[in-house]
Amino acid sequence: MKGAGALAGQPARPGRLAWLTSLPGRLPRLRSQAAAIPRRLTDKWRSSLQHRVIIVTLLFSALVVAVLGLLLMQQLASNLINTKESSAKTLAQQGLSTAQGSQPFLQRPKADSSNAQQLMLGLIRQLQSNSSAGLDYAVMVRLAPNSGSLLAQNPGWAKGFRLPAALPSRLVAEVGRQAGDQINPMLCGAASMAVVGSQGSRPVPGLACGAKFGSQYELFYFFPLTAEQQNISHIARILLLVGLALVFLLAAIAWLVTRWVVIPVRQAAQGARRLSTGSLTERMPVRGADELAALSTSFNEMAASLQEKLAELEDLSQVQRQFVSDVSHELRTPLTTIRIAADVLFASREKLDHDAGRSAELLQSQLERFESLLTDLLEISRYDANAATLDAEPVDVCSLVRQSAELAQQLAERRGTKIQFRLPAGPCIAEVDRRRVERILRNLLLNAVEHGENHDTVVTVAADSGAVAVAVRDFGVGLAPGEEQLVFDRFWRADPARARTSGGTGLGLSIALEDARLHGGWLEAWGQPGLGSVFRLTLPRTVGGELVGSPLPLAPDQIQLYPVVAQPTAADAGSDGAAGGAELQPVDAAAPNGGLPGAGLHGAGLNGAGLNGAGLDADGLAPVSHRAGPDGSEAGGG
Repeated sequence: MKGAGALAGQPARPGRLAWLTSLPGRLPRLRSQAAAIPRRLTDKWRSSLQHRVIIVTLLFSALVVAVLGLLLMQQLASNLINTKESSAKTLAQQGLSTAQGSQPFLQRPKADSSNAQQLMLGLIRQLQSNSSAGLDYAVMVRLAPNSGSLLAQNPGWAKGFRLPAALPSRLVAEVGRQAGDQINPMLCGAASMAVVGSQGSRPVPGLACGAKFGSQYELFYFFPLTAEQQNISHIARILLLVGLALVFLLAAIAWLVTRWVVIPVRQAAQGARRLSTGSLTERMPVRGADELAALSTSFNEMAASLQEKLAELEDLSQVQRQFVSDVSHELRTPLTTIRIAADVLFASREKLDHDAGRSAELLQSQLERFESLLTDLLEISRYDANAATLDAEPVDVCSLVRQSAELAQQLAERRGTKIQFRLPAGPCIAEVDRRRVERILRNLLLNAVEHGENHDTVVTVAADSGAVAVAVRDFGVGLAPGEEQLVFDRFWRADPARARTSGGTGLGLSIALEDARLHGGWLEAWGQPGLGSVFRLTLPRTVGGELVGSPLPLAPDQIQLYPVVAQPTAADAGSDGAAGGAELQPVDAAAPNGGLPGAGLHGAGLNGAGLNGAGLDADGLAPVSHRAGPDGSEAGGG
């Protein structure tokens, strides 16, 4: 007690106290870990063929072993019980024959005589000593209850029974209906009785037999099945242990077999994964001549063929790039000579006749387009050869947008439209390559004007802490479904029959996509037939920055779905043709009254000089979200 009190008076240990204190805070994590167990098991089930085979083998083998064990156990128990019943009935019938052959039992006992008691005790001793089978049993001899003798009130004389014996009422009734002084058969049935040797008065299951013999005597046997029950329980435990061992042995066999099969398949999967990352020298070991060896051989042959084909394609691509680069360089010398001659003819075209003058004009325009094509081919060859470099510097993107719009504004003025700007109040500084970004914007603006169906083009600029974005919106034809994947392909046009006015080469959008990728940015497009298109350029504000989003949405909202018309104001004046500020209203082209009221927008027109389509493209718009990341995960060009 003193030790207990001392322990009770001691303070809790700091470690245990800290653990108990932190337990409420750890409960949510423990619950989340417990809730994640089924998900992890499901993932393991789905991802591992070996685990699935082992678990299925374990379950089915357990089911088969359980069914076979039950059948075997039932058969063994039935055989044991039948053997015990046969031996018991034989012994009981022998005892009945002995009792029926005893002459004194044929006389009716007297009520005041002890002769009957002596006879029954002597018969019990004789029947117990006649046991030759070594069976454990109890025997009882008594006077029939309807004998009328006072001795019948005695429960009987027994060996092994706990008196008064609770004999089965059905057996007693059937024995009572037998006639005396006749040879009666031994009647047997299942019973549960208390015998000497059982715990207290607890009954034990067994086989009870009885018959009437002599004048008024009854003989009963009870054969307990305790030993058989113990044997059956022992056999059941052995079968259970053997079954469990067999189930786990089958699971181990399944693990070994599936391991032999799964390991080569797993190696093939790993090899294929390494092949996909560019490790073309990956091979699998070949062992034996079975199906797994055939799999390894086929994999190695596939890898070798793939390596050979890729080497051939790489050589062919290198030859093609070199050819394009060489041709582009070699054509510049004769092109310069032709250009000088064409300039002379173009300068004196007024002195020539009509047909010759017109030919000089066509020669001049086509030479300009040819020069643009050569420039674009050289630029594409640099990207194909991974020779393009980035010359980044801090640039105000808003100012760059206005400068890039000069050429497109010339085309817009010829069409009777203008380019509207939605620019932030302050500058948007970003580290970019001025030449490349200006080329991207020129391509986007020329495409928007070319396909704008004589509607104004809207240019929006926005920036956040990590990115700057420029969206070019037109309200032209858009693209039909299924054409969205082709917008950045080289030399692709949305409508080949459509006339061109800007003299593009068909490579502008492809070069713009590569320029965006070189910056680590995105070039994305959206469009719907009849609603026009949106091209959005998103660039990181610093070189090497990672984009996580764009400051501008790609798809326009409902107000921006339809073109806007300018309502002239007092500020719309200028002798140079530049459009000043104008209040703009969104117009629904499908509305009968010509438009809907909308938000006030501001547009500005710019003057430019010289429509020179060098390196620019006015082809193809796409209703597509097409990302151009620094990893080159998506194709481009168009």
